[in-house]
Amino acid sequence: MKKLGIVITDGVGFRNFILSDFLIEAEKTFDEVVILSCLPVSVYSEFVINSKIIELDVFEEKFSTWFFRKAKEVAHLKLHQKNNFGIQDSLKTNTSTSKSNRGYATRFIFKLTSVLHSEKWIQRFNLRQQLSFKNDSKTVGYKSILEKENFDLLFFTHQRPPYIAPLVYQAEKLKIKTASFIFSWDNLASKGRMAANFDYYLVWSNLMKSELQQFYSSVKKDHIEVVGTPQFEPYVLDRYKVSEEQFILKFQLNPNLKTICFSCGDISTSKNDELYIETIANAIQEGKIKDVNFIIRTSPAEDPIRFSNYAKGFPFIKWNYPRWNLSRENHQESWSQRIPSIEDIKDLRSLLEYSDLNINMLSTMSLDFIQFDKPVINTVFGNSKNGLYDDQRFLKYAHIENVVKSNATKIVKDQEELINAINLYLDNSELDSENRKELLQLQVSKPLENTGKRIAQTLLKWT
Repeated sequence: MKKLGIVITDGVGFRNFILSDFLIEAEKTFDEVVILSCLPVSVYSEFVINSKIIELDVFEEKFSTWFFRKAKEVAHLKLHQKNNFGIQDSLKTNTSTSKSNRGYATRFIFKLTSVLHSEKWIQRFNLRQQLSFKNDSKTVGYKSILEKENFDLLFFTHQRPPYIAPLVYQAEKLKIKTASFIFSWDNLASKGRMAANFDYYLVWSNLMKSELQQFYSSVKKDHIEVVGTPQFEPYVLDRYKVSEEQFILKFQLNPNLKTICFSCGDISTSKNDELYIETIANAIQEGKIKDVNFIIRTSPAEDPIRFSNYAKGFPFIKWNYPRWNLSRENHQESWSQRIPSIEDIKDLRSLLEYSDLNINMLSTMSLDFIQFDKPVINTVFGNSKNGLYDDQRFLKYAHIENVVKSNATKIVKDQEELINAINLYLDNSELDSENRKELLQLQVSKPLENTGKRIAQTLLKWT
């Protein structure tokens, strides 16, 4: 009898591991599967039939827990900042000028970790973090759940949320093996420390495997498995496919025109999206770009009210507002509680499949569109001198440097370059196709087909 516990931390994890084929394959592979959910149990009602679901109490950090977690994260960034612009940039965003207790503590942490940032000290901070919450009522409750369920393996679908640390701690104490999926292509080379230490790791690619060994030197090579990512698996599942006719009808497009899709980021990093939308829309109106369908997909992480003036000002633009429903109010990470709908998975897939060109500011959506061999333009007009939000700095992030070197997308830094790139790709969609395929192989080293099955079988191997 082999029993798997799956920890769903957020809405993206729900999409990746519940709406893909992973759960179906896990239920075939293991004798019993139990979902430990950081989301309300109600969100699973239409999707989970055979597996038991346990809704976890939401762990909230007290000051001492936050302090040692922050020390661990900043020490990790300090340790790896040399020759890594992304980590240096993350360090800057972690600084604080606030006169609150956490502001003063953050400045103290930066001084402390300027000296104490070895891997040994990172593990000491991790231990102090664990000691700070070991007697917390939620942590004790997690122990009771794990003792009762007696899992052979506890699988975390995301390695970074701070609220999973007490669950990993209790698994360690009970000698339950843990595994984690590395959530995104940028997590290792530019983000802070993982929430905890795990026994095993699932990664997207051979590149990500080497990054994991670079930034977490204690992780053994044979405890890492390259499996691809379930994030893209819906693109090869028939249940999410819609016809081109349905796509055209849904978004009220002209079937005789080519379609440009601009995909937005959220306001925290894509502050220039309004400028890019306006530039493209004006170029279409002025005839600098041939007549096309222009559709914009907003970020599921934020309210589309951000673009309401553009919807009114350019009535010919079509809009895709992702249907991600907020499942719980008053959560410490409210974005994590947004749940994608089946409708949105279908809408996204149809946009990827039937659009002729994508434009975005260096987001993961580049990889989504490249799955369908669609040309991609990355807009970065802002720099440190021209008064715009400096999005050109992201070109120096390690995961984006790989995109730049690949020549798989067109990187455009002003209006003229953007318009020229749009017209070039509309005339020749095959341009850069081989480069796109090579970038995809670098970032996602396994086929999309059977990703869920591959992950389930890997987890079974580790029990």
